[in-house]
Amino acid sequence: MKRKITGPITKTVRFACLKALYRIEKGGSYSNLLVREFIETSQLSKVDAALFTEIVYGSIAYKYLLAYYLEPFTHKAKKIDDWVQLLLEMSVYQLFFLDKVPSHAILNEAVELAKAFGNPGIAKFVNGVLRNVQRQGKRDLNLMKDPIQRLSVEISMPKWLVEKLVSILGIEETKKLGQSLFLPSHASARVNRKFLSRQEAISRLKQEGIQAKLSQVAEDGIIAEKGFLAGSTLYQEGLLTIQDESSMLVAPILEPKEDDYILDACAAPGGKTTHIASFLDSTKSGKILALDIHAHKIRLIEQNAKRLGVEEVVTTKQLDARKIKETYPAETFDRILVDAPCSGLGLMRRKPDIKYQKKPEDFKQLPKIQLEILESAASVLKSNGRLVYSTCTIVPEENQAIIKQFLSKHPDFELVPIKVADYLAESLEEGMITIYPHQYHTDGFFISCLRKK
Repeated sequence: MKRKITGPITKTVRFACLKALYRIEKGGSYSNLLVREFIETSQLSKVDAALFTEIVYGSIAYKYLLAYYLEPFTHKAKKIDDWVQLLLEMSVYQLFFLDKVPSHAILNEAVELAKAFGNPGIAKFVNGVLRNVQRQGKRDLNLMKDPIQRLSVEISMPKWLVEKLVSILGIEETKKLGQSLFLPSHASARVNRKFLSRQEAISRLKQEGIQAKLSQVAEDGIIAEKGFLAGSTLYQEGLLTIQDESSMLVAPILEPKEDDYILDACAAPGGKTTHIASFLDSTKSGKILALDIHAHKIRLIEQNAKRLGVEEVVTTKQLDARKIKETYPAETFDRILVDAPCSGLGLMRRKPDIKYQKKPEDFKQLPKIQLEILESAASVLKSNGRLVYSTCTIVPEENQAIIKQFLSKHPDFELVPIKVADYLAESLEEGMITIYPHQYHTDGFFISCLRKK
């Protein structure tokens, strides 16, 4: 796909979609970052940006299902270039899932893209395949007799991952989880309740044409029903910040006191750091130290702290969290948050390409790193101090198993059962929280709390 293309076709939404999908396919970037980049650099109108986002996310989210619908009409082809397959998939996605887009427009532009990126022969092939798909409709999923394979295609998720989730949740709950990932993410924000209530925030947003409602998951959260939260005056004034509802649960569970010295071991981009910081008082020596291994992410934490007006209590340091015990003495911190690096499977709705990129081997290496970070951080916690371990993933190897392994090696720590509102009761098991993406339409998330005796 290195051919230089000029002319009117380069100004179309679908041209941008194909380019973006190809870059994501080749591992160029996570979908959420690339979508933002394309919208900013391609100068798409508001309407075109919405269509671009819909086609790119939809084509990725439904990838296995789209390929299944196409297979009867492509299997005889000797070789299909990656970009041609992507063009066919994004066209089928539009045909079957975007009711307001005329079929003739989808087919015509697919043919023009095939000519521009390839040649008249490829254009003829694309036209023939898409017209056959249009005539014959969706292929019956019941042609597959293996229930796991059928579910893998239906929810467009690798078979190994479906098997893993079925072993945890059962087949019906896994199906619900997978289907929920096809729905767009909620836009949610955390309100700084030091300065205004959630209801006051909702009222002020309404004056700007933004409709929002209270989050039932997080006591600091609101959910946008209409409008762009990050474009609001409240956002610009640092009175709210964009954050998923599930991650807003972490700071309250840590129970920070206004004079605590707190460590956030894996802090970037700083959402939880700034939330914890909102509980601290600089006049009473309250402070949070935010660590990250990357310098550019440290700058991001600092920018977020400044925008939200908590820079007085936030300090940063570039450090590999596994080296905490070599850098700080024992009994240094009153509270510690370890929001550990993980597989990110809880983020599959907002980053649908994650489900195709992860491999079973990841679950052998990641737990080793997570346990190493947890042990390093725990070594500098004060007696009677509280440590919260959290991840944005949903598999036990990275969550409950890490905590159980840690406690078996460290009898001076104990699990503190987390108390939650009745609304979250189904997410509580053995005193730890596991939120699955289909339960409250949030990111998937895990939270546990430990105390040093």
